[in-house]
Amino acid sequence: MKKSVRDLNVAGKRVLVRCDFNVPVKDGVITDDSRIVKSLPTIQYLLDQGARVILCSHRGRPKGAVEEKYSLAPVAARLTELLGQPVPLIGDCIGEEAKKAADALEPGKACLLENVRFHAAE
Repeated sequence: MKKSVRDLNVAGKRVLVRCDFNVPVKDGVITDDSRIVKSLPTIQYLLDQGARVILCSHRGRPKGAVEEKYSLAPVAARLTELLGQPVPLIGDCIGEEAKKAADALEPGKACLLENVRFHAAE
């Protein structure tokens, strides 16, 4: 039988969730948030269980370089609205900044790491 997050004890644990937040954005505004909305049941369940939720995704094809037009900032703003709590965007998805943000998360809170495709290894 395939396991899901509901089969795990996530209370107080850091949980990294790779999401599909590759949403269309025009002039800084998301034009279709259905991919974000579809991820909400899993994210909300983890938050309700007291997990410290670290979200990551790609957006667009920036080819391993930072391109502001592919930032996940609009996604973080939309998640903040939908979840009813701040979801800060962390400026990178690896390194010290990401580690500090993950370590600082409180149970029942979430953050979003910046676009993983800003790194060539992705």
